[in-house]
Amino acid sequence: MNLAKTILVAVLAVCAGSVGAQESLNRTIDQYKCRDVMREAGANRDIAIAFLHGFLLGKSGSQSFNLDALHKQTESFIDHCLSNPEGKAVDSMTAMKK
Repeated sequence: MNLAKTILVAVLAVCAGSVGAQESLNRTIDQYKCRDVMREAGANRDIAIAFLHGFLLGKSGSQSFNLDALHKQTESFIDHCLSNPEGKAVDSMTAMKK
């Protein structure tokens, strides 16, 4: 499965749990706060974090990444989000990539 399909599957999986009684299925990345990602359990949290990595990688225009760096960024992201639950998830992940 290519990266675009993987990201699409990740987005659909993350959004499926939050559809419920909401009026619109349209979302923006900025709507998701750290607390939203941290409230997800197991694979759903992993998918949300992978989506953020993929979103920022695509935004950068790069097609390469380092697995150790992603792992460290993920750990830092989780620690940061636990301490800053109201922060935007994408801003928090962006800060971890600097």
